[in-house]
Amino acid sequence: MYLSSWSGRHVNSPSPDSCHSHRDFPIANWLSFCLLFWAGRQGGREGEWPAELIFILEEMDSNPMVSSLLNKLANYTNVTQGVVEHEEDDDSKRKEIKAPRMGTFIGVYLPCLQNILGVILFLRLTWIVGTAGVLESFIIVFICCSGTMLTAISMSAIATNGVVPAGGSYYMISRSLGPEFGGAVGLCFYLGTTFAGAMYILGTIEILLKYIATNAAIFTGGEEATLNNMRVYGTCILALMAIVVFVGVKYVNKLALVFLACVILSIIAIYAGVIKTAFDPPDFRICLLGNRTLLSGDHICAKYVIENNVTETTLLWKKFCSDDPSLNATCDEYFRLNNVTEIQGIPGDGVAVGKLLEWNNLWSVYREKGVIIEKQDMPSVPVPSLEEVKEKSDAYVYTDIMTYFTMLVGIYFPSVTGIMAGSNRSGDLRDAQKSIPTGTILAISTTSFIYLSCIILFGACIEGVVLRDKFGEAVNGNLVIGTLAWPSPWVIVIGSFFSTCGAGLQSLTGAPRLLQAIARDGIVPFLHVFGHGKANGEPTWALLLTALICEIGILIASLDSVAPILSMFFLMCYLFVNLACAVQTLLRTPNWRPRFKYYHWTLSFLGMSLCLALMFICSWYYALVAMLIAGCIYKYIEYRGAEKEWGDGIRGLSLNAARYALLRVEHGPPHTKNWRPQVLVLLNLDSEQLVKHPRLLSFTSQLKAGKGLTIVGSVLPGIYLDKYTEAQTAEENIRSLMGVEKTKGFCQIVVSSSLRDGISHLIQSAGLGGMKHNTVLMAWPQSWKQTDNHFSWKNFVDTVRETTAAHQALLVAKNIDLFPMNQERFTEGNIDVWWIVHDGGMLMLLPFLLRQHKVWRKCKMRIFTVAQMDDNSIQMKKDLQMFLYHLRLNAEVEVVEMFENDISAFTYEKTLVMEQRSQMLKQMQLSKNEREREAQLIHDRNTASHSTGMVKSHTAITTPEKVQMTWTKEKLISEKHKNKETSMMNYKDIFNMKPNQSNVRRMHTAVKLNGVVLNKSQNAQLVLLNMPGPPKNRQGDENYMEFLEVLTEGLNRVLLVRGGGREVITIYS
Repeated sequence: MYLSSWSGRHVNSPSPDSCHSHRDFPIANWLSFCLLFWAGRQGGREGEWPAELIFILEEMDSNPMVSSLLNKLANYTNVTQGVVEHEEDDDSKRKEIKAPRMGTFIGVYLPCLQNILGVILFLRLTWIVGTAGVLESFIIVFICCSGTMLTAISMSAIATNGVVPAGGSYYMISRSLGPEFGGAVGLCFYLGTTFAGAMYILGTIEILLKYIATNAAIFTGGEEATLNNMRVYGTCILALMAIVVFVGVKYVNKLALVFLACVILSIIAIYAGVIKTAFDPPDFRICLLGNRTLLSGDHICAKYVIENNVTETTLLWKKFCSDDPSLNATCDEYFRLNNVTEIQGIPGDGVAVGKLLEWNNLWSVYREKGVIIEKQDMPSVPVPSLEEVKEKSDAYVYTDIMTYFTMLVGIYFPSVTGIMAGSNRSGDLRDAQKSIPTGTILAISTTSFIYLSCIILFGACIEGVVLRDKFGEAVNGNLVIGTLAWPSPWVIVIGSFFSTCGAGLQSLTGAPRLLQAIARDGIVPFLHVFGHGKANGEPTWALLLTALICEIGILIASLDSVAPILSMFFLMCYLFVNLACAVQTLLRTPNWRPRFKYYHWTLSFLGMSLCLALMFICSWYYALVAMLIAGCIYKYIEYRGAEKEWGDGIRGLSLNAARYALLRVEHGPPHTKNWRPQVLVLLNLDSEQLVKHPRLLSFTSQLKAGKGLTIVGSVLPGIYLDKYTEAQTAEENIRSLMGVEKTKGFCQIVVSSSLRDGISHLIQSAGLGGMKHNTVLMAWPQSWKQTDNHFSWKNFVDTVRETTAAHQALLVAKNIDLFPMNQERFTEGNIDVWWIVHDGGMLMLLPFLLRQHKVWRKCKMRIFTVAQMDDNSIQMKKDLQMFLYHLRLNAEVEVVEMFENDISAFTYEKTLVMEQRSQMLKQMQLSKNEREREAQLIHDRNTASHSTGMVKSHTAITTPEKVQMTWTKEKLISEKHKNKETSMMNYKDIFNMKPNQSNVRRMHTAVKLNGVVLNKSQNAQLVLLNMPGPPKNRQGDENYMEFLEVLTEGLNRVLLVRGGGREVITIYS
């Protein structure tokens, strides 16, 4: 201790300047020291210290002063975190921000106690005990308290796994299970809190109209008038409470201690009344006719009285005898046959288990609505006309609703909610990770003991007919629980009135802030407006919405009907708290390190199962509606909400499940029945890293009815260190386009030294484990004849070779910019399949997948196959139809016959032009200016030869197209070293060359097949063709491109399909 060197009665003090200059002293102690020094100087003994203050100073670090403890009690609040700070901004006298100093008792235990003990205890627990009996009531309370205790254990584990800011349960669930679950459950918890406010207000009105101001009812009459009174008064009270909350929560805060004192005093009054009953029971008499309970009133509990030897009938006689006071009057049959007796509502024999058996309070007494409340062990003479008695007599006490076990569970469960009060205020606690588990579990244990003991005490002390009398009509309109209280029933009446008022105010204070926290997270777009409020942060718009929803509960006007509604929402919240803890525990994520160690995933799973069971026990249709609401909110957030990365457990669960599934998937190819196109889409990007052919992604999404894997890849030429930023930009652009086109998949950008190597890397390494692509989709290089095209014909042919080597299917979309977008719809048309070579069934499967999408759904599928001279066309058609029948595919079948005939002049001409271009590229290098002139010269020469009949032919089919030259970069560089004379000599050799016969045959096949396809499928919406493989000799690669160009000439939309070398469709189940 710094003060340990000070001794004696008085010690010298430092100079005033030392309060500013001492640096070795801890700041907090030094400030206290300076304050004490100032106090000593003000006391008139400047320069001297009273030793007693020194001893107090030494004790201050470990033990707070009595005034400090009283100050904490005076500043006790049960409002949610952040409210006090908002109100302190309005108070100009409070400038300093106080550090959170609340402990377990003040910060967690008392708020939980106040929230758990409430309106159900005072207004409905005695009725539940009387209706369900002690045994079943004990089961109801035990099940509900067990559910909240298991939830508290899970909540303690989550709350102690790091700091929990404002938001409480919503924050815990959303950060543990993700924004979808968090938003859905957070809104359900908000609705539960809002309806809880409605329930508390209805409880307040019930106490006011039935037990305090019985003459204040506006409407008089039957049940409907009572409901209207509840609606009118409830709306007024709600408006008044909303104004109080809007004007300033500090007033609610100042009354928090009053509300807490009301709850505690009411509980003490109940136990005191039980003790007093053993010695001096209160006088609450009940009048019975036979075994039926009569309404209390000014009448004497007898049929007649004898005064001065004169027999006079009572008011009770008149009620049952049509207001005829004579002894010879015609009376009700049941009244005539049974005696009137008077018993004590609270017998004076004290508390004894034997009384439970004797009074039959152990067993349940469930009744329909409108049944007279009867004493079970009282003899009576029955009469057959029971319904008649009900209609004629208003002297009995009737049941107001039909009762059964599950309904009582739904009504009782709200009395055990409120366990989140401590976690909601974690920011105000000195040590939240220690206080939340201890305070919450202690509060649940305390309230569970209170509820369970009250069940036994009520059953042992109060008569059964009084317990079943919900509104105390048989005991002069007194609150039933108040009949047991000491020193007066008014203690319970007044205490419960203020308690329910306070609980309603706290609900209207907490619910808007919960909605504000959800709105500010930005996960539900349409709630964004409720994140705003007054200048100091008060949620004005959220308060308005809360009041409107609360008004819906008030218009229901029945506490028994509102209670099951909020039970659903609270149970769903507790269910997901348990789920969050179970998921985090089972995943064993490195960040899951709660300080609270007394948890296990089995307890969380048990709590989750119990909450789910309670939902359906309370009300199966309310449970389905609550789950439907939560499900709709979940899907809405998933579809429209902002994506949040909170490190939640559901994402961890997804990663774990993905890892497990990937390890389970066999590395080899799947069975034919499980085959589906796992597509690698190769995109081209422009100089600004934008996609050149966005409709390629549209076609991908249309093809993905098979629900397979999609990887969208692209290659950037260069070095990764230099192209890192461009690669990120390209990935963002592709992902954005994937979102627009609704293409679900993954994006992969490769930076490689050459475009060729990058494509090779994608084909080899895209995917993971068994989830690798088996199909490559790319666009046809339209400008393959131009030298400045990066994706040249050579890269294209090499890509075809690599997919073949990797046993992957290849899809090449020609004229991709003419393909439909996802918003377009074909109302008619055909998808034509030209099945020339069997490729494993790809040509059959692709149209089927496309027709699953809305764009192609109304298109018909036609299959063409080619028959040669030796084939039986009729039998081929039958066989193909049978094959399609076994494949379960609906398609028209047509066999096209192609016979050998003479090779046309056009075929020779096409072949010659192709070979001349290739030979010229090998021998000549022309300048850029000469290229166009020489190309035109070759074109004119070929045209002249065609007109003079240089090639033997009967007819010419069409006029040859203009020839474009294809040049390489190396030849352009060396063009300056060639002279024109050598060029013209080489030209003469080229003009005199003859076409290669093999190329002529290939060109002949391409021309003939193109003519047949044009004849049959020129107007088709899409044409699928077998794609022939490239030549083994690489010198013919350019000729291969020319063959494919001729094959697809004149068609609008073409999909060239090359199989992967395995069957992809089967006739077997």
